[in-house]
Amino acid sequence: MATIFFQSSMPRAGSTLLQNILAQNPDIYATPTSGVLELTYAARSMFTESNEFKAQDSKTMEAGLTGFLNEGVHGWYENVTDKPYVVDKSRGWGIHFDFLETFLEYEPKVICMVRDLRQIIASMEKKFRANPLGHDPIVNWAEMSGTTVEKRADVWLRSQPVGLALERFGEIIRRGWDKKMLFVKFEDFTKYPDEEMERIYDYLDIDSYDHDFKNVEQITKEDDTVYGIYGDHKINPVVTELPQDYINILGVKTSDYVKEVGAFYFDYFKYD
Repeated sequence: MATIFFQSSMPRAGSTLLQNILAQNPDIYATPTSGVLELTYAARSMFTESNEFKAQDSKTMEAGLTGFLNEGVHGWYENVTDKPYVVDKSRGWGIHFDFLETFLEYEPKVICMVRDLRQIIASMEKKFRANPLGHDPIVNWAEMSGTTVEKRADVWLRSQPVGLALERFGEIIRRGWDKKMLFVKFEDFTKYPDEEMERIYDYLDIDSYDHDFKNVEQITKEDDTVYGIYGDHKINPVVTELPQDYINILGVKTSDYVKEVGAFYFDYFKYD
């Protein structure tokens, strides 16, 4: 039975890059964006709502559910890969850390990639500008919503995927789950990939691997048309430090606004 680890990262923060680097290790099966969390969440929902379960002894039924979830998750990957380790990527794992603890038979380990929030919003804006032929419902000229950089930044900060992820990270910190997770800054990862990968292997408590950061093959495959213009899961085969260009993209005023809205995030992760 494979040991399953989890990745639950901020959008536009290098999560796909990390998965494909991990996939270089022949002992690791690294997923694209996974739907396994949704399967467990649906099972929990049906368990909670179904009269058949309500009508029986609650402790017995809860024991059955936790066994069902544990065996279901592991059974999924037993039929997907024969590798000893799996890294399942879903933004929802982090906020459901307590749920994971209830049914997983070992301590959950969750890796979270983070990035300067201003750069995340700038990346969203770049994707918006790169698709002038595509209709984006974020813009409504009749209602004058999403029609400027400032307005789009505000929408992204307060909705999916960025706003939701930001809110979840705040809750993770408040609940104390952050102490059991590993946070990796995208900026550090692209600048010092060897050191950051060693941190990851130390956290996972498995043998490290000699990765090739100059030739990262895209192993994970996803149909990005499913996710729209912001769901770009293609990676650069060379791990390289990217410029901090948020001022040029967002301007000073909007960059300062992003920092204001995400104040806890900047404080916690020590972004200036």
